[in-house]
Amino acid sequence: MLKKLQLKKHALTGISFMLPLVVAAGLLIAIGNLLGGNPSLITDYKASYTIWQAAVTLGVFGMQLLPGVIGAAIAYSIADRPGIAPGLLMGMIANAMGAGFLGGMLGGYLAGYFVAFLKKRLKVPKWAQGLMPMMIIPLISSIVIGLIMFFVIGKPIASASRALETLLVNMRGGSKVVFGLIMGAMAAFDFGGPVNKVASLFADGLLVNGIYGPEAIKVCASMIPPFGVALSWLIKRSRYNKSESDNIKIAFPMGICMITEGVIPLAAVDPLRVIFSCSTGAAVGGALIMLQNVGSPVPSGGMFIVPAMVNPLGFLISLGVGSVITALLLVALKKDARPDDVVLEEEEEEDIDLSNVKIN
Repeated sequence: MLKKLQLKKHALTGISFMLPLVVAAGLLIAIGNLLGGNPSLITDYKASYTIWQAAVTLGVFGMQLLPGVIGAAIAYSIADRPGIAPGLLMGMIANAMGAGFLGGMLGGYLAGYFVAFLKKRLKVPKWAQGLMPMMIIPLISSIVIGLIMFFVIGKPIASASRALETLLVNMRGGSKVVFGLIMGAMAAFDFGGPVNKVASLFADGLLVNGIYGPEAIKVCASMIPPFGVALSWLIKRSRYNKSESDNIKIAFPMGICMITEGVIPLAAVDPLRVIFSCSTGAAVGGALIMLQNVGSPVPSGGMFIVPAMVNPLGFLISLGVGSVITALLLVALKKDARPDDVVLEEEEEEDIDLSNVKIN
């Protein structure tokens, strides 16, 4: 159990380091395409080019760095600074071989744990100890894990990644619906928890390879729970007590920014009904995203990134339908809050006069 928690911790560290680069690169690509009319990438730097070509090209450069960044961040989380160089190099190998995001993650884990092993077990003369963290350990780790990446695990991961991309690109009809249903339900199931992180990680990995549909599902499914809960409150306020109503007023603006955690206090009070309603609405929204070929080149940002999406109208339709379904399910399944559920203000404590108290 502890090992599993550590693996998750390192993965989340990698994601937190990678996310600013994903957002910046995605926005550069989106803005360049939106304002520049889908300009071509810069291939000849001696010839003239436009600002929009520069923006899209810079965004593509950022996307190509993602396997290296997450590899370096995971290795750093495991083994501290000596893990950065080998983790970065493993990510670059993964990118060059076509192993992409998943290859970068695996390379980061391998490099990090091998560096940690060397830090504990490798013994050198006293005069060479100062060289350990900045030369000896990074060099040995880069050579050993680099050879493993090149000759053992790089090609199988690259083949698996290409097969997954081909499968998603060639999805039609029913298979697209099933994928959207599962992805949407996962993204909304635990309101930013581990299941949501798995879906998010999967979508981010495909974004690196230019597949934008899963990312749009993630964005939509993260917004449906707060929007759906807020809509159900507008339809039938008696379903919620004062404390829950106050939470909804906070959750809705958070949802506009794609922060779904605002629904957690409501789910904690009535988990079965809230989770079922939100997951069902998000699943339907995810299926509609896939059917309408909606895509998001930016992994987060909520309503503020909708203009940059592929088929933004389709996204709004999916978000609206999913939110309405969530709201109707909540209204139908939840019972009216009882009067004794209302949170009462604490009575003011009576002031105590201590002026006449004497201590002998």
